[in-house]
Amino acid sequence: MFKKILIANRGEIACRVIKTARRMGIQTVAVYSDADARAPFVQMADEAVHIGPSPAAQSYLIADKIIAACKQTGAEAVHPGYGFLSERTSFAEQLKAEGIAFIGPPVGAIAAMGDKIESKKLAKEAGVNVVPGFVGEIEDTEHAVRISNEIGYPVMMKASAGGGGKGMRLAYDEKDVREGFEAVKREGLNSFGDDRVFIEKFILNPRHIEIQILGDQHGNILYLNERECSIQRRHQKVVEEAPSPFVTPKMRKAMGEQCVALARAVGYYSAGTVELIVSGADPTGESFYFLEMNTRLQVEHPVTECITGIDLVEQMIRVAAGEKLVFTQDDIKIDGWAIENRVYAEDPYRGFLPSTGRLVRYQPPVPGWEDDGEANGRRGLGGVRVDDGVYEGGEVSMFYDPMIAKLITWGKTRDEAADLQIAALDRFQLEGLGHNVDFVSAIMQHPRFRSGELTTGFIAEEYPDGFTGAATSAETAKHLAAIAGFIATARADRARQIDGQLDGELEPPYDWAVTIGGQTYAVSLDEEITVDGEEVDLAMEYTPGERLVEAEVGDISYGVKVEPSRTGLVMTTRGAIHKVQILPASIAHLTKHMIEKVPPDLSKFLICPMPGLLVALHVNEGDKVEAGQPLAVVEAMKMENILRAEKSATVKKVNAKAGDSLAVDAVILELE
Repeated sequence: MFKKILIANRGEIACRVIKTARRMGIQTVAVYSDADARAPFVQMADEAVHIGPSPAAQSYLIADKIIAACKQTGAEAVHPGYGFLSERTSFAEQLKAEGIAFIGPPVGAIAAMGDKIESKKLAKEAGVNVVPGFVGEIEDTEHAVRISNEIGYPVMMKASAGGGGKGMRLAYDEKDVREGFEAVKREGLNSFGDDRVFIEKFILNPRHIEIQILGDQHGNILYLNERECSIQRRHQKVVEEAPSPFVTPKMRKAMGEQCVALARAVGYYSAGTVELIVSGADPTGESFYFLEMNTRLQVEHPVTECITGIDLVEQMIRVAAGEKLVFTQDDIKIDGWAIENRVYAEDPYRGFLPSTGRLVRYQPPVPGWEDDGEANGRRGLGGVRVDDGVYEGGEVSMFYDPMIAKLITWGKTRDEAADLQIAALDRFQLEGLGHNVDFVSAIMQHPRFRSGELTTGFIAEEYPDGFTGAATSAETAKHLAAIAGFIATARADRARQIDGQLDGELEPPYDWAVTIGGQTYAVSLDEEITVDGEEVDLAMEYTPGERLVEAEVGDISYGVKVEPSRTGLVMTTRGAIHKVQILPASIAHLTKHMIEKVPPDLSKFLICPMPGLLVALHVNEGDKVEAGQPLAVVEAMKMENILRAEKSATVKKVNAKAGDSLAVDAVILELE
C-alpha cells in the first residue's frame, strides 16, 4: 500500500480524499493556488505545495507542477479527484513515465472513453445503443446548421472534451444553432483546451441515469447499482439519488451488465461511471442509450456509498495499489435510499446567476463528514452527511466551480430521505452570497419530485418563470405568524427592561398584527397563543439575537432562520423567504396612511447581473436594438451568459469594453 499520496485537486473532493487516506494510514500532500492558500484542504493535508496563481490554467491544470510537487514531497501516487486533470491522458502518461501511480483507470481506457466523439464510435462498434447524431468533426457554423437540419430538432451541441455541464447548448431551431455553436466552441477551448464539438438528437422527456462501475487490475468488474441524476439546470446536476425510482431490478441488471461489458472492452479498472439517457416514456425501461463514460470519481458518489456501504475512494486507492476487490457482484445490495443536493453559490431568486463572495456565515446542519471506516458512518449523523471544503469567513472564488457543499441524506425510504433533506436545509445557515438552499428545498417538497416522475426538463418545466420561493400552505403561514408573534413579544420584553425609560418599566405588548404574504393575522400571546382567535399549540424557546429558531407546532417541526428588519423579521423556512411585518395591534391600523416608495426605473440600463468578465460586446453607441437582441456576453465561473435587450431602444452610452472585469450591478450600457 502507498505511504504517501498527492491530491491533484481542491475544495470538497480534496477534503474527501484526505479523510479516507488518513483513516487508511496514508500521508497526504495538497497542492494549492493563491486563491486556496487558507482553504481547509490545505490545512488538513500532512504537507502542502503552492503551485501558482488563482486561475486553474496557471495552477491546477499544469501537469508539470503536479509532478514536481510529487518529486518534492516523495508522493508515490496521485488522486486526481474530478475535473481538472482527472481525465487527461497526457497527465496519466506523464505520471507513468515518472514512476508515479495514477489512482484511476488505465491510460487506454481514459483515451477511449474520455473523448465523447471517440467513445460514441467505440460504443456503436461494441453494439451498444447510442443516441442518433453526428460524431465526426464539425467544420464551422454552416456545417453545424446542415447537420442539425438532417438530424432533426431539437439537437444538443456538446464540446467533445466537455463535462460538468460546460460546453453544452440545446438548439430548437436553426437560429439557436447559429447563436450557440461558437459559444460551445469557446467554452470547450477555455475550460478544456479543446474546441471540437459534436451534435446529437435531444430525446424528449429523458431521464439521466448512470451506472457506477468498479473494477480491479485482475479482471474483476462490478456495477454498484444506479443513480438518478435527472434534475439538472443548464445540464449541471442539482439533485442525485440512489437508487432510481424508475429502475426495476430487471432493468438494473440489463443496464449494469451492458455497462460492465463496455468497461471490459476497454480494459477498465478503478471507479468509473457510465451515463445513460433513458426514455421515461417507455415503461419497459428498455429504451436506454449510452451517453458517455466518466473515467473518474463522480461528484455524486456519496449516494452510492450510502446504499452499498462501499467506500469508493478507498477502493480506488486499493485498486491502484494492485489489490483485488474483496467482494463480488452478488455482494452488492441496496440498503435504503440516499439523496444528494448540491449547495451552489448561485441566486435562484435572480435567475440562478453566479454569486461569488465571502461566506459571512457558514454553519451546516451537522459537522462536516468524517470517515470512520464504518458502512453506517458513510451516512453521516442521523442520516445527514455534509461533504464540504469551505469555512466561515472564507471566500467562494470566481475562478472555480460554484459548489459550496454537498448535502446527503439517507433513509429507509425515499420519502424519509427527502424529509431529512428539508429539515437539514432549513438548518443550513449561509450568509454573504446568494445560494440555492431554498430552491433545492422546494424541489424536495414538490409533488412531482415525490411522485418520482422525473425528466431532465424538470426545472424548466416546473419553474418556467424562474424561482420565487416554494409554495407556502395556509397552515404553514399561520404557524409562522404564531412564531413571529412569540419572537416579537420576547424582543419587546427585553426592550422594556432597558434602564432609564420615560415611564418606568412597561408591560410588553401581547397582541400583534403579523402580515405574511399580503395577509394579516391577529396574534395574541396573553394567556394562550392564538392566531385569528384559534389556539395554536406552539412550543419554542427564543433569546433575542438568535438566528436559527427551533419550533414545534403540534406534531410539525420547524427550523426557521430569522433576521431582524425595519418593520419585523425576514423568516426563511421550507424553501421560501418571508418578509414579515410585525406591529403592535394598537397601531397596526395606521399603516394604511403610509406612502409606498416607488422603485427606480432601471430598464434603461444594461446591468451586469454577476461579477464576471465581459467576453463580447455586440453593440456600439447610436445602435438601435430590439427586445431579445443579444447585447453582451459575460463569463462567470467558466460559464458564458448572454445579456439581452429588454425592450426596443437606442444605445446612448457604452461604459465597458470586451476584456473588462465587471462587478455585480455594474452598468455596461445606457439606453434611450
